[in-house]
Amino acid sequence: MQDSFTDYYRCPQSYSTFTAKQPLSSRSGYFRFAGEIAYGQCADAAPATSAGALLPDLSGFVASEEGRVVLPFDVDQVVENLRGEAYTAADRPLASVPVVHNLYYGLRPFIPFPLRKRLQQAYLSNWRKIEFPRWPVECAVDKIFTELMALAIQRTPQKEIPFIWFWPEGASACAVLTHDVENRVGRDFCPALMDLDESFAFKASFQFVPEVRYAVSDSLLQSVRNRGFEICVQDLNHDGQLYRDERQFRNRVKKINAYGKAWKASGFRSAVLYRRQEWFDALDFDYDMSVPNSGRLDPQRGGCCTVMPYFIGNILELPVTTTQDYSIFNVLRDYSIELWKDQIHRIMEQHGFISVIIHPDYILGSKEQGTIKQLLSHLSSLRAERNVWTPTPGEVAKWWRQRSKMSLVEEFGMLRVRGEGSERARIAYACLEAGRVVYRAIKKSAATSD
Repeated sequence: MQDSFTDYYRCPQSYSTFTAKQPLSSRSGYFRFAGEIAYGQCADAAPATSAGALLPDLSGFVASEEGRVVLPFDVDQVVENLRGEAYTAADRPLASVPVVHNLYYGLRPFIPFPLRKRLQQAYLSNWRKIEFPRWPVECAVDKIFTELMALAIQRTPQKEIPFIWFWPEGASACAVLTHDVENRVGRDFCPALMDLDESFAFKASFQFVPEVRYAVSDSLLQSVRNRGFEICVQDLNHDGQLYRDERQFRNRVKKINAYGKAWKASGFRSAVLYRRQEWFDALDFDYDMSVPNSGRLDPQRGGCCTVMPYFIGNILELPVTTTQDYSIFNVLRDYSIELWKDQIHRIMEQHGFISVIIHPDYILGSKEQGTIKQLLSHLSSLRAERNVWTPTPGEVAKWWRQRSKMSLVEEFGMLRVRGEGSERARIAYACLEAGRVVYRAIKKSAATSD
């Protein structure tokens, strides 16, 4: 039961001594651990069937046995269940029922935008009553790992554990901009949006829809590349039917993958953040950006409950960790950046991945553009004052893949990082202060190796 913990921290395997108590419950359900809601099989108590029920707290059932930490659940299973949204199987909203879903998208082209917006607001009206994932950011996976780190530190004579820091050059967190282009008007606004991004020294990715919605010319793609921005594929035709059934999905993915190769695109995002993570093996991309952290304001509820990238088989998931601009403007009817600032603050507390979606289609007005300028200014100040790394999604994917293959080795009595990209890596140490896990990093000269 050591892969998920050591993969998250990239610490030596010897520090991970966790095992699951047996037998585990015959069914999966909800329980608490270290204040966090978890989902899976467990020992010592019966898991609840709903996140809103009185949940058994298993924090007091941690034990030691033959040099190992015995937990009342399987960490790898719980982490996979949360990241993979296994908990949503028994709680599907009406909009995810195939008949309702197909009826809406069949009629959608004929529904005027004002009416469509009202229908969306009505469907999402109960978002505040959802018990799990929590709002505005769900960090259950990250906080469970932090608690495991605390348990590991307590068993270490040195009272600190070295690991490979999450981001290159010791950055405190990471933030990326992504632009989903929905319609022709959004496509035509892309040059102006690139100007806006560049005025705050950002490069972003543009997700274009290959078919039906609008024409995507080679000259447009080349102009985006020439300015140092990235191109990703967004769905196939944005009709809401990509995940209707597996056979249709795999047939469409053949064309999606072909567009990816033709456009030299390394990333993918599905329309409206619809997803079935268990089908992602068919995507021939380096990374996907279709899974929200906490999808309360999205048609498909759920979320991966982490603010860090993670692998789904061979594809890297870069989760959407902040609320989409469309939802803020049209569902919450808010034109401030207060929600974004709150989410960014919570993500930075975990040294996590800040992912922002800005649609060129929805920021054509001066009011909306004013809000986006405030957001970009805030992110720019965090880059300068808090050492937040602001790459493109492709650069994040490259780093995270490199980090996943790095290792800490001891040479001549000194820890060093080994692996491709290690010259950008930093060694950090986790220790306890007043019972809380804190991190400290050391400088490059003492940390890296070839």
